Amino acid sequence: MKLINCTTGDVLAEQVKVAEDFLSRLIGLMGRKTMDDGSALVLRPCRCIHTFFMRFYIDLVFLDRRGMVVHLIRDMPPFRISPLVRMASLVVELPGGTVRNRLWPGDILKMVE
Repeated sequence: MKLINCTTGDVLAEQVKVAEDFLSRLIGLMGRKTMDDGSALVLRPCRCIHTFFMRFYIDLVFLDRRGMVVHLIRDMPPFRISPLVRMASLVVELPGGTVRNRLWPGDILKMVE
């Protein structure tokens, strides 16, 4: 599955994994040494995340039900908690630096096979 910015046509991730149950969302990227370029983890439903026990920076993209970017956090360091984004219905986690100058609030994202 790919993650595409429909506003620009840019492919943000070639390999997307979706975490939809409590345990997979809780564990997320914990314990991994790195996150591969071109990969993404989608946490659904989700409005807030943590980076406890992670070893690398990540970019966070908060999307509403329509896939519109409602909040971005670039290069979030390990051992932090994001703000609660009430308008969000899911969060996309990407390797740090992925969204820099490629994604903005209001853009529409879509996952495609």
